Amino acid sequence: MGGELKYEIAQNAYIKLVLHALKHKTAAVNAVLLGRLVTSTDGSHTLQISDAVPLFHSQITLLPPLEIALIQIEECYGAQDMGIVGYFHANERFDDAELSSVAKNIGDHIYRYFPQAAVILLDNKKLESLPKGKDRSPVMQLYTKDASKNWRLAGSDGSSQLTIKEPSANVVLLDYIASEKWQDIIDFDDHLDDISKDWLNPELFK
Repeated sequence: MGGELKYEIAQNAYIKLVLHALKHKTAAVNAVLLGRLVTSTDGSHTLQISDAVPLFHSQITLLPPLEIALIQIEECYGAQDMGIVGYFHANERFDDAELSSVAKNIGDHIYRYFPQAAVILLDNKKLESLPKGKDRSPVMQLYTKDASKNWRLAGSDGSSQLTIKEPSANVVLLDYIASEKWQDIIDFDDHLDDISKDWLNPELFK
């Protein structure tokens, strides 16, 4: 694939990921990223992350629930011409900015099927300082595979950064945080406990 690969996340997907982490502040949480690889007329490539599905907040390391979730998610989004293109992780501890082995392993699983996969880690300190400034960049760190197939923090050497499609996403996010919208988010854990709860979160942004 020629040229630098860009990574872009849609506002609703971005907000959904942060709200999920805020709902379970004392737990590690995860989610999968949905989207597609788009090639422009100039030959450049962009991984467009259009949606996200919050996965777990309690059984984050258990494989069977993850496999059930991934199958259902692929079936649902495949009909919309979207696939699983990456993984999101928020660490349990506020001061933990390292990509965990769980995140790397699930990222590796997705990478096997989608070699342009992204792993995104919540940056708690950036999220905490968001109300104090006017930063438009995402409160997340992007990891991609390097030439030796290791997950590497992107942007440290001038490589691709994660951008938000809508420039005002952080303003909207702060409004949702102020109104405690995070209480409405439903993840796959919630769905497994009560199947009437919809992990697609269709009412979240209405």
